[in-house]
Amino acid sequence: MVRRVAVIGAGVGGLVSIKCCLEEGLEPTCFERSEDIGGIWRYTDSMDSGRVSVYRSVITNTSKEMSCFSDFPCPEDFPNYLPHGLLLEYFRMYARHFNLLRHIRFKTTALSVRRRPDFATSGQWEVVTETDGVRESHIFDAVMVCTGHYQEPYLPLASFPGIDTRFKGQYLHSREYKDVEAFRGKRVLVVGIGNTGGDLSVELSHVAAKVFLSTRSSTWVFSRVSDHGFPFDMVSTTRFNHFLDWLLPSALTRRIRFRKFNSWFNHENYGLASTKSSYFKVIINEELPFCLLSGTIVLKPNVKEFTENSAVFEDGTIEENIDVVLFATGYIFSFPFLEESVCSLFDDNRSLYKSIFPPQLEKPTLAIIGLVQLTGSLMVGTEMQARWVTGIFAGGRRWNKLPPTSRMMADVLKKKPPVKRNPSKRENLKISFISYVDEIALCAGIKPNVLRLLLTDPRLALAIFFGPCTPYQYRLVGRGKWSGARDAILTQWQRTLKPLRTRVVDDSSSGSSGWRWMCLLALPVALTAGFLLSKYPQPGWSLRAGPRL
Repeated sequence: MVRRVAVIGAGVGGLVSIKCCLEEGLEPTCFERSEDIGGIWRYTDSMDSGRVSVYRSVITNTSKEMSCFSDFPCPEDFPNYLPHGLLLEYFRMYARHFNLLRHIRFKTTALSVRRRPDFATSGQWEVVTETDGVRESHIFDAVMVCTGHYQEPYLPLASFPGIDTRFKGQYLHSREYKDVEAFRGKRVLVVGIGNTGGDLSVELSHVAAKVFLSTRSSTWVFSRVSDHGFPFDMVSTTRFNHFLDWLLPSALTRRIRFRKFNSWFNHENYGLASTKSSYFKVIINEELPFCLLSGTIVLKPNVKEFTENSAVFEDGTIEENIDVVLFATGYIFSFPFLEESVCSLFDDNRSLYKSIFPPQLEKPTLAIIGLVQLTGSLMVGTEMQARWVTGIFAGGRRWNKLPPTSRMMADVLKKKPPVKRNPSKRENLKISFISYVDEIALCAGIKPNVLRLLLTDPRLALAIFFGPCTPYQYRLVGRGKWSGARDAILTQWQRTLKPLRTRVVDDSSSGSSGWRWMCLLALPVALTAGFLLSKYPQPGWSLRAGPRL
């Protein structure tokens, strides 16, 4: 029986893990090497102890309703997309409300996490920590590693000949970037066009003499602001859209998606992406198209090599007088405190059962929380992982037991993507949001049944199926059921509009009748979708894990 649980890290994953442990009657102790909660979202000007933090101007890419904790909605007056300061304040509110801080040991570093000699029978771990130079050894029944995947900067200098031998300018990783002041009046080359590369290029374009943005892959750009001004993820991340993705041929859904992206601006004209691209990625950035249109940012292909003061690109073009090269090339996850024999069991999250458990361990008492990159909110996925994991640790329920090792290994191999010519650990992390969260929720016995709700609460069922897949849906049934979940779902659009209603304009039209007609028309669609998904589970997923309604 698991009782004492070590939680490594007090970021988002650590906070939800502590709370979930308490709800299951477990005894968590969280070790946080810094002096405060928040993890990467706690901004600091300094690079203290090598801790990674966001840059000063960062704003969330997922809206507050789609990324809040499932039983603790964001304040209604908070904006829909949160600056890091407000998000950290939300974390503090959550920690205070559920009395989590008393379980955290701050300024305490986890030096090693190793299996005890009798692990095969006890499943216990020895955790060595250090506080103010004093080392302690602890025995825990289970360990939840919540350090995430933003740990060590990935700086592929070997892929850019001359950068560290001939180039006379400055080069740095985006981890070292805090604000624009150090780049004022300079010619800057940003390497990498992920969300960070796009954000930093736009920000630098306001003060730099010139910004060049180098990318080697096709990239589709979309805005946080979607149809009628609503948050993009609230409009796009719905069970109905997920059902269509499952129902329609992949070639057709891909074509529809490309056409939607190009309805904003033609990506091929801007040199960003082509509908013929076999590999592509998607980033969120409202300002990048205008910066390209106005010439404050110039898009370039991959860098071939660097000379003393210039960059030579693969298309043969050269940009002279480059002052700074900023690598927005992501991060490598690592667990230096975890014993090597355990780390060797998984090389990425796809080697973990459900992206959480190393399947080869004799006892399932180690969980890696948050080592997953979803197409939606990571916070929601992390909380779902923690709820399922702590239920397994606590035991006592038939659905809170893991299958045999052979079945877990088979599941891992089935879902592992094929090896590519240039495999990327970050690429291996990407998983469909609704598919993954539904899968874990089904394992934990907390996935809502839309068909049953259609018979008992049609209004709620239609809001769940056609509306945004907000985290409150996973508090309607099962362990951890929250009495406020139904109301939170039915009022989510009110909280979305609340911070915008700072100036009211007259509008005599009413949308209530339109909503009623939509509900009547949507009812047969939802019934049909529920029947099809229950009768024909999605290919590639087990009957137990498939995203059924």
